[in-house]
Amino acid sequence: MLRYELSGGCFLRLFEESDAQELYALVDANRAYLARWLPWVDATRGPEDVLSFIRAARKQLGDNDGFPLAIVDGPNIIGAIGILSIDWTHRSTSIGYWLAEDRQGRGTMTEAVRALTTHAFKVWKLNRVEIRAAVGNARSRAIPERLGFSEEGVARQAERIGDRYEDSVVYSMLGADWSQP
Repeated sequence: MLRYELSGGCFLRLFEESDAQELYALVDANRAYLARWLPWVDATRGPEDVLSFIRAARKQLGDNDGFPLAIVDGPNIIGAIGILSIDWTHRSTSIGYWLAEDRQGRGTMTEAVRALTTHAFKVWKLNRVEIRAAVGNARSRAIPERLGFSEEGVARQAERIGDRYEDSVVYSMLGADWSQP
């Protein structure tokens, strides 16, 4: 999947090294919002950090261990989504995502998560897809809930963000239960 069309003119595509400046600017513009939920934001201090991420993403793709994708609207990157890694032995993976604060509430991320979940089950024939979201992140939690993922429970203090720990709600979908296109 090199490009996946979403509705409303948005699409998913692989990151290119030339995206580093734009992606950094997007993270920086949304820093206060993203830092509340994502541990990597504080460590992203310049385009060189983003370039390292993009290079690691290309290696991950080459290693057949998942991939991050840019979420693009017209010419602009508005967020990211990715298969974080793949456990081929247990045929499972997890999906992570973020979207610029001013681009939320339009269904874009729900559609993007649907696309990657379908890819995991239909193309890779995986058995399980997991999504974790901070207990207090209602917008992020709404996506797996809207798509019919099962809430399995709360992983206490599962993620360190700055100097605090966040509890994460664990959601899962099994290939046998996935009925969306």
